[in-house]
Amino acid sequence: MSPNFLREDDLPHGAVEEIVPGVRRILCANPGPFTFRGTNTYLIGRGAVSVLDPGPADAAHCAAILRATEGERVRQILVSHTHRDHSPGVAALAEATGATSYGFGPHLTPADAGGEGGDHAFRPDVTLPDGGVVEGGDYRLTALHTPGHCANHLCFALEGFGAHGVLFSADHVMGWSTTVVGPPDGDMAAYMASLAKLSARDDRLYLPGHGPKLPDPGSFVAALAAHRREREQKVLDALRAAKRATAVELVPPVYGPELDPRLVNGAARSLLAHLIKLAAEGQAQRDGEHFEAR
Repeated sequence: MSPNFLREDDLPHGAVEEIVPGVRRILCANPGPFTFRGTNTYLIGRGAVSVLDPGPADAAHCAAILRATEGERVRQILVSHTHRDHSPGVAALAEATGATSYGFGPHLTPADAGGEGGDHAFRPDVTLPDGGVVEGGDYRLTALHTPGHCANHLCFALEGFGAHGVLFSADHVMGWSTTVVGPPDGDMAAYMASLAKLSARDDRLYLPGHGPKLPDPGSFVAALAAHRREREQKVLDALRAAKRATAVELVPPVYGPELDPRLVNGAARSLLAHLIKLAAEGQAQRDGEHFEAR
């Protein structure tokens, strides 16, 4: 079961659109195979503004955020997670505005332990636990800890502006693609549990970290979970056929020959996450980088 991916997104880089009442989006010019057209930065509220995910350390994008909020006060900077396309922009924006930063915490995997994609400099001024609330005058944001893609990943549920069921899903659920789950900071078992956590909610709209808004998120999340289960079965079948293999060696039989070469490393990291999960469940055993089916 494959999700119905949404890839129509024509917002120009640096431009601003009101995506739902009270919420504006700015698209950073950092396109790539894992970021689609770039990182979405969200401006929440008018007058007193919360900025969610100011993106990479990019002077032009910071300038676009400041232009969009001219005459307003940026009070809070929220961070969904500490990958380098989401949180490094906090420093310049906080310096320019004096805003307080919020996040689950620092990046949890050191660079020398496989956390090379993390922003290791970020330390939130205020730590947000699961269920933590950020007040914004006529709106409030509730943090939902959703590890899997990144151990400190947060989604944010919005209340206010007459909205109901709007969730900033960041990189946990994106309409344009599946999410890379790369160990050691990424964890497939945690990712699946976080999908189940969102499935138990009744949100009607997701605003993701990359790509366009996602209506009907319930059916999309169900399709994502089914897709991951199907992928895991393919991994197990390929491992049984190979007898013994590394995650990289399983990429061709699992993903096929038409996989974009730029995505091979990310695919291997997701396969490793599946293999680690299978080993933890007793369906495989690990010997260094190699795995065998049980």
